[in-house]
Amino acid sequence: MTLAFAGQGIGYDARMSESRHVHKKQFGQHFLHDDAVVANIVRAIAPRAGEHVVEIGPGDGALTLPLLRALGRLTVIELDRDLVPRLENTARGVGELTIVNADVLGVDFSALAGGAPLRVVGNLPYNISSPILFHCLDHVDAITDMHFMLQKEVVDRMAAAPGSKVYGRLSVMLQLACRVEPLLHVPPEAFRPPPKVESAVVRLLPRAPAQRPGVDPALLANVVRAAFGQRRKTLANALHGLLDAQTIAAAGIDPRARAEQIAPDGFVALARAAQVAENPQP
Repeated sequence: MTLAFAGQGIGYDARMSESRHVHKKQFGQHFLHDDAVVANIVRAIAPRAGEHVVEIGPGDGALTLPLLRALGRLTVIELDRDLVPRLENTARGVGELTIVNADVLGVDFSALAGGAPLRVVGNLPYNISSPILFHCLDHVDAITDMHFMLQKEVVDRMAAAPGSKVYGRLSVMLQLACRVEPLLHVPPEAFRPPPKVESAVVRLLPRAPAQRPGVDPALLANVVRAAFGQRRKTLANALHGLLDAQTIAAAGIDPRARAEQIAPDGFVALARAAQVAENPQP
């Protein structure tokens, strides 16, 4: 679901209301009209002049405008080409706005950063939010922080602890790479038209390289994917073909445990064991 911000107060400008954008079902557009929520999001982001910020899914620009006023320059990624002229009109005389009319999954955030610290904000399309989050993780070395509006259920999964029913692959991979901080709950009535789900804003703070897993990222991803791919099975069964029960036990993990019981660091231990198994020392 693409969430585009519109409303009065912070972020509002008469130029955005000249003609109302027709909501497109294929983009799942729901326009936020709650001024207090917009203000709280901007406050959480705390933009400062000169920072390099990229906004995903600016919509018709109500969040874009206060960000641009604070920053002086801003890059936005918007798939809906019909919104491009509206964004250009919104930014006129306010600051330097660079519009990337593209699918965010094809955007190279490391190239956008250009070696400078990059902050990423936005309203992720709910139907592909997990792929976008993993895409951002692929460029985590270029990103200082991320502030996203998401379906509340996804934010709950991102922040879930081991043992929770919603703890899963997304929880593990994000928590190993970032600190996950849920910030704001946003009810459906804050949008026009109201979505059928609750929404939330979350902050992701990438961990320093030394605090991240020192294992092959692809192997770690494979272990986590396999473990949660059959979450009702024990690890010994779910990881069959990657690790045997003896190797799992040697890594300090009970092979009879299930994936949802294992903390993120436990999956790092399993990936290390798998790495050693793949490359035994002579």
